[in-house]
Amino acid sequence: MNNHKQASHEGVGTPSRTNQILKKYGLVMKKSLGQNFLTDANILRKIVGAAELSPSKGALEIGPGIGALTQPLAQAAGKVVALEIDQRLLPILEETLEPYPNASVVHGDVLKQDLSGIFEEHFSGLDGVSVVANLPYYITTPIIMKLLEEKLPFEHIVVMIQKEVADRMAANPGGKDYGSLSIAVQYYCDVEIVCIVPRTVFVPAPNVDSAVIKLTLRGKPPVEIEDEAFFFDVVQSSFTQRRKTIYNNLGARFFSKETKKNLEAILLSSGVEPNRRAETLSISEFAELSKQLRAHLAQVKE
Repeated sequence: MNNHKQASHEGVGTPSRTNQILKKYGLVMKKSLGQNFLTDANILRKIVGAAELSPSKGALEIGPGIGALTQPLAQAAGKVVALEIDQRLLPILEETLEPYPNASVVHGDVLKQDLSGIFEEHFSGLDGVSVVANLPYYITTPIIMKLLEEKLPFEHIVVMIQKEVADRMAANPGGKDYGSLSIAVQYYCDVEIVCIVPRTVFVPAPNVDSAVIKLTLRGKPPVEIEDEAFFFDVVQSSFTQRRKTIYNNLGARFFSKETKKNLEAILLSSGVEPNRRAETLSISEFAELSKQLRAHLAQVKE
């Protein structure tokens, strides 16, 4: 009994301890869930540090795995709720989180979960909450967009994701990484790449390098938008075919052959040359363009 306690107190985020647990429980990683467990204590520390936690704050962890990140989160935060989809991991988490009464596990799929309900039930009365995760690559964007679009009351999202996706989220106008994802994330958050993480610190090792990215929720968006859904429609439509001009992409989405000639005037009055490509437009240029385009379409309807 004593040995078990001792083992529980030892951090699971090391290669030897991770392999020991996987062996003990006969656990085979599920490719379908994108399971890669982090085994580097230094990187775990960086993730927890970036979340700026304290005993009066909470952390929502998505996909705790066997608890490598959950343990240091529970040491730093007053309350940790870990959301795990894989039922096979629940008994392991029960063991690895036994020394941390302030950490609880919810079995469920983050994309189907009522997250505002979780915030209300578990985190009310705290000074702030951060979302922290080592996210499966294949589902990174839908998870982050759900967190942002549901306007949850978090301070930071600190996540380990594929480096290429982190580069896209942090990109400025003008480069190949800049696109609708960059604009969507930067509309809601300030973006900072915390560190680059080599593939060698995971069990099993993924095929690509990762990055830890920190998204800090803005008090208000950097541009004033009357209709967010329309704004994001304009942005996404502008990037439909990256090689085409903004005139061609928006023309195909919002105009018929007969009415497309009106688009040139709308672009020019928004300060955008029709032959520019979407990747050259800043978020404020998109804001002005969507405002003018929306006004024009409303007028045509009348």
